[in-house]
Amino acid sequence: MRDNFISTLHQRVKYVVADWITSSIAFLLFNICRCLLLTRGKLVWDYLFSDKLIIEQILIPPLMLAVYWLSGYYNIPFGKSRLQEMITTFFSALINAGLIYLVLLINDQSGRRLIDYELLLVLIGLLFIFPYLGRLLITENTRRHFRRHQWEFRVLVIGNTPKSRETGRKLMEEPSRVGYHIVGYVNIPGENSIADDGVAMFSFDDVAEVCRREDVDQMIVAPEVYEENTVLQILYTLYHLDLPVKIAPDIYSYVTSGIRLKDIYGEPFVDLTTPAMSESAKNVKRFGDVIVSGMVLLLFSPLYALIALLVKRSSPGPVIYSQERIGLKQRPFRIYKFRTMRTDAEAAGPQLSAENDPRITPIGKILRKYRLDEIPQFWNVLKGEMSIVGPRPERAYYIRQIMERAPYYALVYQVRPGITSWGMVKYGYASTVSQMVERTRYDLIYMSNMSLFVDMKILIYTVKTVVTGRGL
Repeated sequence: MRDNFISTLHQRVKYVVADWITSSIAFLLFNICRCLLLTRGKLVWDYLFSDKLIIEQILIPPLMLAVYWLSGYYNIPFGKSRLQEMITTFFSALINAGLIYLVLLINDQSGRRLIDYELLLVLIGLLFIFPYLGRLLITENTRRHFRRHQWEFRVLVIGNTPKSRETGRKLMEEPSRVGYHIVGYVNIPGENSIADDGVAMFSFDDVAEVCRREDVDQMIVAPEVYEENTVLQILYTLYHLDLPVKIAPDIYSYVTSGIRLKDIYGEPFVDLTTPAMSESAKNVKRFGDVIVSGMVLLLFSPLYALIALLVKRSSPGPVIYSQERIGLKQRPFRIYKFRTMRTDAEAAGPQLSAENDPRITPIGKILRKYRLDEIPQFWNVLKGEMSIVGPRPERAYYIRQIMERAPYYALVYQVRPGITSWGMVKYGYASTVSQMVERTRYDLIYMSNMSLFVDMKILIYTVKTVVTGRGL
């Protein structure tokens, strides 16, 4: 980003501060109305400065901000739809009003149902109007900066053919909620690229350096021919840059099957670095991951101590086994498990496990059968490296082999890997690369149908697998 462009963090902070101020004002005005209706105007001053109300005024606005975060409103601070903004604010107001009523007002009922209804309607109205006006003010100010091209997203187009140039031209000319500036075009190996015509052009091998040097905000993949394997290989190379990667939905395929149209005014590009899940669902999923992981790690600690003792007595070596895996946006991380194999299990190099594998220790067979060896991965979930439900993370050694047979595997880097997955439930452990490829198909289907409901179904089947001992 250039210096004249406001950062995503800065924009997000503006919305958070505005929500805190407007929610505080709305709650204060509600308390004034609450006093007038319940006391008929008596002792308003004493009521507003009572210890109880001061504590409420301090604690309630931050709790309302938590609901705003769960709604997903802060996830994407630029390019907001005013209609969606209004709908999101309204439903947040309903939830906040309901929580405040249940926590604070249930004991303040007047005994007259009409007044109680009036209080609830006043609360909903204030919690909608004030935050919405604050948000609208920031959103409109942002739009004005984009329309005047004072702010622009810097875009690198992957492709340098007449079709790529046409994509760049449309992006610049079509009306949109944000403004764009084309940094340049990247030659895709194997394509007949346009010769030097004064427009900035770059080699595909230099994409990472160009993104850093030119402060690129996002990339548009625009090849001459949408050959799926080529596009997927390009994505595999770009994911680790941790930038939004978008593509025009020219074909229905693995690449574009999870389309969610956001900007009906501009070009309908599909964001290939964002899973097909609503922003609120993403936040609720992450919140659930943290809560469940914390509870599992805390409540079942005596079980871990017992497993650790059994592992230690079963064979010499450490209790916990760690290994590097590749996760979200191709970031490497270390996964943790209770050790189920001998310490020399991979002395000859990486090897997948198989049924009746002689390398598995006696206690390891039991742990793997009931998936108890996976429990330490809740620490990975708590750290944000994994999710409870998501595609299984693999080692770089096997990823290279999977990509040769199934380039669509590149799409799994859109989401955090998981302790359990549809692939693990439907297919189980894989003992060959071919089986890993087959299991990956289930992960891709999951990603095209991601939802909290699907996650719950997978968790239910996982619990069934664990209880019945069908882990192998």
